[in-house]
Amino acid sequence: MKKLFLFCVVTVISLLSCRQGGRVSDETVVSDEPRWAIVIHGGAGVITRARMTPEAEAEYRAMLQTALDTGAAVLAGGGTALDAIERTIRIMEDCPLFNAGKGAVFTHEGRNELDASIMDGSNLAAGAVAGVTDIRNPISAARMVMEASPHVMLAGKGASEFAAEKGLEIVDPSYFYTEERYQQLKKALEKDKNGTVGCVALDMKGNIAAGTSTGGMTNKRYNRIGDTPVTGAGNYANNETCAVSGTGHGEFFIRYTVAHDISALMEYKGLSLDSAARTVVMGKLVKAGGSGGVISIDRKGNISMPFNSEGMFRGFCTSDGRSGIYIFADEPDRVIWQ
Repeated sequence: MKKLFLFCVVTVISLLSCRQGGRVSDETVVSDEPRWAIVIHGGAGVITRARMTPEAEAEYRAMLQTALDTGAAVLAGGGTALDAIERTIRIMEDCPLFNAGKGAVFTHEGRNELDASIMDGSNLAAGAVAGVTDIRNPISAARMVMEASPHVMLAGKGASEFAAEKGLEIVDPSYFYTEERYQQLKKALEKDKNGTVGCVALDMKGNIAAGTSTGGMTNKRYNRIGDTPVTGAGNYANNETCAVSGTGHGEFFIRYTVAHDISALMEYKGLSLDSAARTVVMGKLVKAGGSGGVISIDRKGNISMPFNSEGMFRGFCTSDGRSGIYIFADEPDRVIWQ
């Protein structure tokens, strides 16, 4: 009973800290307690204070906090990284602020085509859906592909048929319509509107996982599919190295297998998570002309969130009480916890 009481106290304190915001520091934290951590992103791009009203900034920060709190509660209660990721991303998929689910951007033909993927770092299992138009929460469909099929990726009508058979919510495509996104199509401002969402997490059992969901690029044509549903490009997880979720120019993330490259640098060159992530995002991608960023976590709970664009919606929370919600380039992008 004493141990249970202490666990409950630690859980409550951790969640309160996530709400209040903790100080981000590079100092080493030593603890024998089971640790958990969660990181989220809501897209990267031309995101600056000059381009965002105070009201919009407050709205984004509030929604990021709501999503973060959802996942943190799962982890603090002893839940799995996969559960935390799915529930967190569903919150963002249901929010029209982000380019995923309800807020997905429009294709050239005026449709919403959604992609998502999820990966379990404990066994390298992965699932993805691509080009779906009527699955309310693509991240849940991706997880269902991973856990209830022999496949890794399903696309289009086949993915929807599979999701329906498994009892996931199917909606009329009009559900995804939002006036703001439609106006973006008419103005063809794709370079200013990314908004892919993602989540990586470490649970108390020491397992890590990653999930990513997107509506793709405004004005995309020919059923274009980006990096989000591609394992190793926009999403990857391996307990031996790290979990990564990306956002940005998908063609570059695919060609440079960004998510897996970060893992490979850790595995084969012995780089730390932060060094590996920065080598890829701030080095290789920049040299290639690709823009965007990643959120990443390793099994120790270290967090790296580098991006080479002007901003990236991001946030984190850890079991030792540290947390933060960030948008702009002059705000923190890493948390060291050895």
